[in-house]
Amino acid sequence: PARLVESGGGSVQAGGSLRLACAASGYDYNNYWMGWFRQAPGKEREGVAAIDGGGRPTYADSVKGRFTISKDSAKNILWLQMNSLKPEDTAMYYCAAATRLWVAYVLSEHEYSVWGQGTQVTVSS
Repeated sequence: PARLVESGGGSVQAGGSLRLACAASGYDYNNYWMGWFRQAPGKEREGVAAIDGGGRPTYADSVKGRFTISKDSAKNILWLQMNSLKPEDTAMYYCAAATRLWVAYVLSEHEYSVWGQGTQVTVSS
């Protein structure tokens, strides 16, 4: 079965960096959109960054210039490099994959059907 497993979360002080990884298996994700989402306590899940089959990224305004999404298609790994972290970045971060070639709203969780279990990111001030 299709499976996504995140890793790399942790606790860091404001201004620090973390790199999240998402290992994909059981499905050929190379032609499909993949994304990173996050959910803070009491808030809705929001799209952070997404990347299409050709490697073109899209970012939420809140993370532009600080986060970088990338992927290693040969190893089926999706990355999220997070720099200049802020306390408001604290959340559970999820990796997700679309299973349709056409995605209208790339940062909408409703476009993605395969999800990982999440990894916690905590940024202290």
